[in-house]
Amino acid sequence: MSVRSIALALCLISSSAIPASAQFKRDLPPITCATVESIGVADMAADGTITLHLKSLWPDAHEDSDLNYAPDDPQYGDIKKHLGGIEPGQSKPIPPFC
Repeated sequence: MSVRSIALALCLISSSAIPASAQFKRDLPPITCATVESIGVADMAADGTITLHLKSLWPDAHEDSDLNYAPDDPQYGDIKKHLGGIEPGQSKPIPPFC
């Protein structure tokens, strides 16, 4: 899955329709990249595999997922760069893909 695919999936998750019965939810400002500091946590295993533990944005918390990138994955370098670097055994917050 490419970085662009991840960004699109996260946008779709965050823009899900809010039920009409939940008036208080409609009155809140929309969630945008500028208002989100992290979309989850990234971990690097001893073998260099990066796992993204992605958290969907409210109100659809049931859409969480994990994505794994081994060092030989074509997207590995892009993911590592997006995280600002990461080392084996380290965990870091994942900035939004904006």
